[in-house]
Amino acid sequence: MARTVAIGRQDFSKIRRDNCFYIDKTDFIREWWENMDDVTVIMRPRRFGKTLNMSMTEQFFSVEYAGRSDLFEGLSIWEHEKFRQMQGTWPVIFLSFANVKETNYKDARIKICQLLTNLYMKNRFLLEEGFLKDRDREFFERVSPEMDDNTATMAIYQLSNYLSAYYGKKAIILLDEYDTPMQEAYVDGYWDEFTAFCRSLFNATFKTNPYLERALMTGITRVSRESIFSDLNNLEVVTTTSGKYEDCFGFTQSEVQKALEEFGLSEQSETVKTWYDGFIFGHTKDIYNPWSIINFLDKKRPMAYWANTSSNSLVNKLIREGNRDVKLSFERLLRGETLTAEVDEQIVYSQLQDNETAIWSLLLAGGYLKAKEHRIVTSDWGEWREEYELELTNFEVKIMFVKMVQGWFERVSGDYNGFVKALPSDDVDAMNEYINRISQTVFSFFDVGKSPSGKAEPERFYHGFVLGLIVELAGRYVVTSNRESGFGRYDVCLEPTREEDNAVLMEFKVFQPNREKTLEETVQTALRQIEEKRYAAGLVERGVEKERIRAYGVAFEGKKVLIGKGRARHEVDFK
Repeated sequence: MARTVAIGRQDFSKIRRDNCFYIDKTDFIREWWENMDDVTVIMRPRRFGKTLNMSMTEQFFSVEYAGRSDLFEGLSIWEHEKFRQMQGTWPVIFLSFANVKETNYKDARIKICQLLTNLYMKNRFLLEEGFLKDRDREFFERVSPEMDDNTATMAIYQLSNYLSAYYGKKAIILLDEYDTPMQEAYVDGYWDEFTAFCRSLFNATFKTNPYLERALMTGITRVSRESIFSDLNNLEVVTTTSGKYEDCFGFTQSEVQKALEEFGLSEQSETVKTWYDGFIFGHTKDIYNPWSIINFLDKKRPMAYWANTSSNSLVNKLIREGNRDVKLSFERLLRGETLTAEVDEQIVYSQLQDNETAIWSLLLAGGYLKAKEHRIVTSDWGEWREEYELELTNFEVKIMFVKMVQGWFERVSGDYNGFVKALPSDDVDAMNEYINRISQTVFSFFDVGKSPSGKAEPERFYHGFVLGLIVELAGRYVVTSNRESGFGRYDVCLEPTREEDNAVLMEFKVFQPNREKTLEETVQTALRQIEEKRYAAGLVERGVEKERIRAYGVAFEGKKVLIGKGRARHEVDFK
């Protein structure tokens, strides 16, 4: 009989007590301990079992779970006599930053101080048993949600001191989702204050702490050393491309297959693979997201379980606000193509706004992209960089991004759909009416860069708009942008998949008052470029009749847009 699937359960003891569905990951404990690293930081995408593994690690080592062999009997860790003797013999400090998602520094700091206070309340027996000296008792009592910075940043250091003295063993410190508040601090604009606080806390806890046996931290991203780890040189950082702990987080192909057999779903293996396979950790391929698999086992139908929009605010922001090159690259990914990019797994949040490398690195770390290939590029003059061939991880991720793009136009869905219908039907009047209503409403939504120039504003809007076309017209057209054809690169090409539809070429131009007197002249400039550069050549070569090729010039002036039409390589007709 199949075990019960418990959705969202992250307490190891409860899963074992109730015989819930569980895939044995206890060998992680052995591997981590035998590696003997002082402070280990493991990066994995969200919902990949990090919290459950941390709960498992705590309950294996902690003196609070002494004598709880029942939790581990029958699992891989219990095969080793050495580790059976270690169970329940260490003081463990365990806290999680998963719920520190405040919109300002004051509230985020109070939240962390409350977590630290909770640790002290949990260990209040140290105070009540009269174990502490007067000086230590005074410090213990100062720990509160309103404590000063010095007390807060030294709280874990001092608690490990007290526990080590009480149990005669140094403390193991576990910190789950360390980077969650970092992302919130970046998005909500209190990055500098918050990272300064965390830097002091982490330095006292993990660097200058003689009462620390070992520490384990988990997160999604490797936050740059300069941000919070500048004083720590004893870190072992394990990213998604690292060779350590490759199969300890997430489900392998064989584990998924056994799970499907247990629940009588073997016939769905190919569907499950298409939807949820694709994650790569180190050299191990075919890793599945546990959250998606568990939900599939429970509901028995494929859906986008992991890739929900509520947890992707930063990703949404970076792509929507990204420059032209970011959007062009993202367009290719949505079309199922690969992207060759430099990747730096040390995320510098201050660079996310304008640095493509930082953006693709974040998407790779977050599990939205997978690295198909990796190569080192060098040169005789000392150049050295790492390049990755990236693509969307799986079908579930693609669905997430499609819904994300659709969400950009929710506030103008009627107008956007109207434009999409007017474009194939060659209704320029309707196109102009709809595009202007759209631009008035969503222009600022796309154009949120730092003091963007007049040229940057429509370009950011345009490339967001092209992404929308890809989503809405996929299947009916092959939508491409910035591709070579004839003697140049067109802006947008819609190549029909049905013989009854016309092909469309679009060229976007920003009104230049020093060159043109009116938007109409700007439109004519765009149409002449389509003609003179012979952008239709590629379409003709692929068998599209010239009579079926439509050309549109799109002119921008602020939020005002004007569209004119012509026929590629024919006399221009402006309306």
